[in-house]
Amino acid sequence: MARPRDERIDHAVLAATSALLREVGYSALTMEAIAQRAGTTKPAIRRRWKSQRHLVVEAMADDRIGVVEVDTGCTHCDIVGHLEALQAAMADPALGHVLPALVADLADDPELRGAFLDAVWRPRREACIASLSKGRERGDLRPGLDVDLVMDLFAAPIVFRALFGHRGLEARFPEDVARAVLSGVGTGETCRRRKSG
Repeated sequence: MARPRDERIDHAVLAATSALLREVGYSALTMEAIAQRAGTTKPAIRRRWKSQRHLVVEAMADDRIGVVEVDTGCTHCDIVGHLEALQAAMADPALGHVLPALVADLADDPELRGAFLDAVWRPRREACIASLSKGRERGDLRPGLDVDLVMDLFAAPIVFRALFGHRGLEARFPEDVARAVLSGVGTGETCRRRKSG
């Protein structure tokens, strides 16, 4: 009978991977360093993860960097909250500094790309979709919206600036993005806090 998997090793390896990503970055990360930091061996890690890239994706998913659930009763405020969390996540070395190098690996490995989209990207999209759904129920958003398109319109400016650095990510940028997108897809009643305040 096979020995049960020791979850303490799983947690230690994921924590070590996240810490090392912040310290040395994606390209300098090694299995040796992860094993040493986690107090385990490379074979123990290889038995658990298909590759170092798969381990990185699972560590990013485990961290849930930038995933927030927001429900202020104000569609505009909720979206700003999600975008602020995304902007902070892109400034975190364990996501924003890993993503540029990881994207190349995702392009060459459809299975890894699927794992990344499902485990890392989907939770933040689902949280934002929940806010958009509540906004639609309140009548803040036009009916029949393409939710995937709207999600991309919100996230793309922040991800694009974080990846290419052609412009800064100022503190008010999430507010500017939310206002610009909602002026096109909203009904004019997207910021209930401002109206009631």
